[in-house]
Amino acid sequence: MKHYKMYITIQAQADLRARVRYLHEVKRSVQAAQSLLDDYVETRAVLSVLAGAIADPSDEKLKRRCLKRINFIHHNYFMLFKVEDTKVIIVRIFHGLEDYKRKLQ
Repeated sequence: MKHYKMYITIQAQADLRARVRYLHEVKRSVQAAQSLLDDYVETRAVLSVLAGAIADPSDEKLKRRCLKRINFIHHNYFMLFKVEDTKVIIVRIFHGLEDYKRKLQ
């Protein structure tokens, strides 16, 4: 089974930190923040094995940027990522209700 080497952009790191901070500081739930982090780690592990098998998106904006999407396993969040040979680059992390298309520059 092929394993991809995982990378995360500075922007995706900031996305994850912002969501964890929101759950911790605004919602005042350490448990929810930790649960999101755990889900990120679990989803990332799945992505490291299955990245090449995930279908190309139907959205033209994502296609043009060679981005694919994987939903978090347990939460309403998702990652946009690129596959380059044996590398997976996590580009952004969004909540499922966000208007991510508007935020992609």
